[in-house]
Amino acid sequence: QLQLVESGGDLITPGGSLRLSCTASGFRFSDYSIGWFRQYPGKGREVVSCMSSDGDIVRYVDSVRGRFTISRDNDKKTTYLQMNNLKPEDTAVYYCALDGIPRGCRNAYEQDYWGQGTQVTVSS
Repeated sequence: QLQLVESGGDLITPGGSLRLSCTASGFRFSDYSIGWFRQYPGKGREVVSCMSSDGDIVRYVDSVRGRFTISRDNDKKTTYLQMNNLKPEDTAVYYCALDGIPRGCRNAYEQDYWGQGTQVTVSS
């Protein structure tokens, strides 16, 4: 069964840190590029960060560069999004996704598989 399971979302005060995890099952995880997206209420999913299958390509949206770090552990079939210095505008539902193009980093509609989403709320 192909599945992506996310965890790590929480309510946190501004300036705090969270680490999101996304574990795949039923996939040859190392063949896929990975992406983290977020969705605000009433909006479409926007890319936050992505990484190619070999880790050579890493990208961040400008608003999170320097604060968020994407990583992957192919042995554990898991991708992580370390989020530091969180701001209220980071509040959203966060999704991980797998893209069958190894050097992907493509748009949301081009992703092949999605996690269930995890809520991140940054508020004092």
